[in-house]
Amino acid sequence: QVQLVESGGGLVQAGGSLRLSCAASKNIFSIIAMGWYRQAPGKQRELVATITTGGSTNYADSVKGRFTISRDNAKNAVYLQMNSLKPEDTAVYYCNTKTSACYYWGQGTQVTVSS
Repeated sequence: QVQLVESGGGLVQAGGSLRLSCAASKNIFSIIAMGWYRQAPGKQRELVATITTGGSTNYADSVKGRFTISRDNAKNAVYLQMNSLKPEDTAVYYCNTKTSACYYWGQGTQVTVSS
């Protein structure tokens, strides 16, 4: 059973930075893309950023210019550098891996931005 293990969440003041990491517990085959989603209290889960195996990226408008997604294909790992954080970025952040057969989700890591 593949597990995605996230780390790097925490409490930070507005304007600060955090870096989220996500690594698979074992090798995953046929990966199409990896990404990050988030869910704030009382809201639906939303896409933050994705990156394909070829390196193409996609960002939510709300994070463009502030967040950067990257990946290490050899390690089946994906990262999210978050700068200029805002209180509205507060949410549980989930790592996601899309393969040709299925999706995998991490357990989530809490990011809290204080004003």
